[in-house]
Amino acid sequence: MAKSKEFLDSVFVKFDSTDDVCSECFKAYDTDRDGALNFEECSNLLTDLLKSKSHKLDEEDKERIFSLLDEDKDGRICKEDFRRCGYYWLKQTMKPVSAFVIVDVQNDFIEGSLALHRCPAGHDGAEVIPIINKLLETIPFDLVVYTRDWHPDNHISFIENVKQWPVTNASKIKADDAKLYDTVEFEGPPRIEQKLWPKHCVSETWGAEIHPDLKIVENAVYVNKGCHPGVDSYSAFWDNNKLSQTELVRILAKHKVTDVYVCGVAYDVCVGFTSFDSLEHGFRTVLIDDACRGVEEDDIDVTKRKFVESGGIIVHSSQVKAIVTGEDRPSVLGLQTAKNVALARELVNRGIVK
Repeated sequence: MAKSKEFLDSVFVKFDSTDDVCSECFKAYDTDRDGALNFEECSNLLTDLLKSKSHKLDEEDKERIFSLLDEDKDGRICKEDFRRCGYYWLKQTMKPVSAFVIVDVQNDFIEGSLALHRCPAGHDGAEVIPIINKLLETIPFDLVVYTRDWHPDNHISFIENVKQWPVTNASKIKADDAKLYDTVEFEGPPRIEQKLWPKHCVSETWGAEIHPDLKIVENAVYVNKGCHPGVDSYSAFWDNNKLSQTELVRILAKHKVTDVYVCGVAYDVCVGFTSFDSLEHGFRTVLIDDACRGVEEDDIDVTKRKFVESGGIIVHSSQVKAIVTGEDRPSVLGLQTAKNVALARELVNRGIVK
């Protein structure tokens, strides 16, 4: 019989003071006392653990999580398996460490040279500011990160610079014919397909500054991107060719972050790319839908669909606090945690990490 959320909460109060929390949890759910959790017993644990109003736990989720935690694939999770992987899986689920990544809420995207209201979707980027401010004021994020496009004046993405960079013969659009929002192929190396934007967010200018209405919290960190003139960087983790990283992964690792919440502008460009890379790095990633605005409606829809298919979740800002505090535990995040634990176990078994 399941033991209830109250039991789990009482167990996890001791998470930082005992190494034996897994044994207590294991004993409670090993109801037939055979020294292993079968699928039904693990299912009871999952039912108690992954409680969410918005993301219900189904049988497929249970089967996938059970399979990931069943190290030797014998249909049961022995006590030793549970001790090795359960602690990290349970801790990430019950006591997540959150980072709030606020993407590119900068003057040029709100009211400057690349203001979203001039883009095809006609969104008003300023609408995200009061929503983000309320989240900052009411939710105890463990870390807040502000990202900024921080381009040199000769950046390859600026349509004003299209003739400064050699275009390939194969490019469908030549430099002389290029218009705003066209995509051209530059020689490189490496060859780069680049969408052309108006000059924006040039470092140390007004346009690159965080919008003055956005709340800035103490002890926040800043991550600049797009600093290299010859390659764009939509993601706050990588440049577009995955040749160089920003400091974001190191910062998140330093703070032992498990969960990354992403919002800002533009939904279908820098917000989307940052969210996908966050998932690839193994972070449980949450997109805050109403705190984002984008460039093109169709591209926003594609971003949302692919993000969910990749294992992320999209929520309204009103849902965030319960997830951050661990009161709401969506099954999608529990599954991502199990994937992380399984990958870490594989790397240890292969001697890649200790």
